[in-house]
Amino acid sequence: MKKWGPKAVLVLLLAGLSVFLLKGDVWTFWSWWLLAALMGMIAMPVTGRLFEGFDDKGWMFSKVLAVAVTGFLTWFLVAVKIMPFTSLSCILVCVVCAAGCFFLFNHQIKHGIDCFPASHKELVFWEEIIFFAVFLLWTYLAGFHPAAYGTEKFMDYGFMEAMMRSKTLPATDLWYSQGTINYYYGGQYFAVFLTKITGSKVEITYNLMRTFVAGLAFVLPFSLVYQMTKDRFFGRVSGKKAWIPAASGVVAGLAVCIAGNMHYVIYSKIIPWIQKFQGVTDTESYWFPDATRYIGYNPDVPDKTIHEFPCYSFVLGDLHAHVVNIMFVLLLVGLLYAWMKSIRTKEAVVEKVTAKTFWKRQLLMPHILLVSMLLGMFQWTNFWDFVIYFVVTGGVVLFTNIIRFRGKTRTVLSVTAAQAVEVTAIAYLVILPFTLKFETMIQGVALAANHSLPHQLLILWGLPIILTLIFIISVLMEKCRRIKNKSVYRLLRSIAIPDLFAVIMGLCAIGLVLIPELVYVRDIYEQGNARANTMFKLTYQAFILFGMAMGYVIFRVLVISRQKVFKVVAGAGLFCLLWTVGYFGNSVHSWFGDVWKVSSYQGLNATAFLENDFPEDASAVRWLKSNISGSPVVLEANGDSYTGYCRVSAMTGLPTVLGWYVHQWLWRNDVADLNQKSADIELVYTSQDEEQVRDLLDQYEVAYIFVGSKEREKYEGRINDELLKNLGEVVFADPDSPTYILKVGSR
Repeated sequence: MKKWGPKAVLVLLLAGLSVFLLKGDVWTFWSWWLLAALMGMIAMPVTGRLFEGFDDKGWMFSKVLAVAVTGFLTWFLVAVKIMPFTSLSCILVCVVCAAGCFFLFNHQIKHGIDCFPASHKELVFWEEIIFFAVFLLWTYLAGFHPAAYGTEKFMDYGFMEAMMRSKTLPATDLWYSQGTINYYYGGQYFAVFLTKITGSKVEITYNLMRTFVAGLAFVLPFSLVYQMTKDRFFGRVSGKKAWIPAASGVVAGLAVCIAGNMHYVIYSKIIPWIQKFQGVTDTESYWFPDATRYIGYNPDVPDKTIHEFPCYSFVLGDLHAHVVNIMFVLLLVGLLYAWMKSIRTKEAVVEKVTAKTFWKRQLLMPHILLVSMLLGMFQWTNFWDFVIYFVVTGGVVLFTNIIRFRGKTRTVLSVTAAQAVEVTAIAYLVILPFTLKFETMIQGVALAANHSLPHQLLILWGLPIILTLIFIISVLMEKCRRIKNKSVYRLLRSIAIPDLFAVIMGLCAIGLVLIPELVYVRDIYEQGNARANTMFKLTYQAFILFGMAMGYVIFRVLVISRQKVFKVVAGAGLFCLLWTVGYFGNSVHSWFGDVWKVSSYQGLNATAFLENDFPEDASAVRWLKSNISGSPVVLEANGDSYTGYCRVSAMTGLPTVLGWYVHQWLWRNDVADLNQKSADIELVYTSQDEEQVRDLLDQYEVAYIFVGSKEREKYEGRINDELLKNLGEVVFADPDSPTYILKVGSR
């Protein structure tokens, strides 16, 4: 008991701190943390086998695995119309999966299989503390800027509200009432899935989902890189070196979740210091989005690009597909390392078995089967990640097979090809309910006409690339000296598992940075922003892979390398990496304000902004949200993307005829149809012909008409209130504003 005394105090302090900081939101915060803990614990009979080579048995990965499996299975059953999308259905699927884990657990007990980290409780305790603390930190910060308003928050929040209302999936598109959502809505779906299980409200869980992911974005890299470092030292990290795996894991967590890039260091610190030394006093303050809008903006050229990273996403607050998918991406990377380690540990080689038994073993590997499912899921959560991690998976499988089969070319190629076909087939099969209804937005691939300036690439990616290359050179120098008969097999065989995995992550990340310099995926932004989306999605994952690779590489080189110059570079790399963590403080201050004043905490309610930003419409929007069930069509004025238009559909999830124009252009690529709908909406509000208006309302199956501030702003006094009120019954009228809601009557 004495041993656990300080830990119990720490737990109580963190619990008390969460109450003090989050106030009334703490109950929802606790419910999500406890749900993740419970689901992860229940899934340990599965996770423990998959991550049996980890000291923590994959304890933190188990949370994500449980959410991924139960959430995806629920979606699949709903999408094929076997069950409705309700809270009861979500809970039922979880209970059935829990029962399966329970039976598996009993089976494991009977056979003496231990899938819980009983001998590493200390590690599990600190991982839980880290997760809780980082989850709490980001949740507290979110409470200083909780509004689901600005950038693309209307879309993200609206997706969640639309799915909360719908019993079928995909839900009706809130901004295109005649169709269903034609976008990668999987990320927002998982937020709704957890919302339904916990009985929470979207107003709160919109923000909680992104902070939940942020917590995992720290602790999952910690767990993986901790284990990689421990493995590299062959478990012998006692005494003076006992801190190394934990330090390596913490740096990886910081690099993925908290750090920025070197743009912050150079443009926020170094250049201003130089200017100050030169006597320049009138310097501009650093604006944190500049680190994500550099190539094409400074200098200003017609090649605008995007190179975001997790910390920026967590601060900004958009709940995009690529943000939610971070936790699933990290699970996949963890599974690949666990598989690679298990294969090497068991020293699997070609055995004298029948061909049937041989191929059965190669194609029924649990890790590969689960990775295949995750890759398939990525086509629905964030398609770019499917392509990216299919290649990463292929690299890991190929290198591992070269080692497994002792470089025998025919066997390596045949097994790798068969596994590639298997992964592809499973990935496409499990996601068919989505792809059969999805119209792709990809218009082909083209050669890049524009290229980044060398110094820009160096500033953004020089640090991780240099560390990766230094590490590869260091490893090659260590191994090539000892290998007499050099070959790819002998080289790979001689490299330690974590070293090889770090090399794969680093090389894949370098490839992701270089691809947008060569080709790009064509879309509607081709004029002036051709490379933007390609660079955005590829380099986002490069940042994550680099973050974990650097966390491992820096300490690996500092401790093991015999070359002093490499140690110096690694030490300088660690200094620069930790310096980029300052981006977190800069962005938090810029976006959230004075977060030291707990009294300024606004809460997590994402719709609280309505009373301030849309005072004329707030009561009417809340009336719709509270009184209208199902998904009847509510007409409102459409408008440009990234504006206050379509605030009704976004905040309620109720579909409207047409929403943000550019987004629908991207999703449906039918400008003529969008222009017609826009013209028809204007006619409904401004026409003098009642019969024409009624025909349009029937055509679009409009149930309610919203007349508020944005409608009056857009149509500038041309709204025919008298005609509109003859079409049905005014079911809501705001006594303090001219806003009203009309329920359309039958002819």
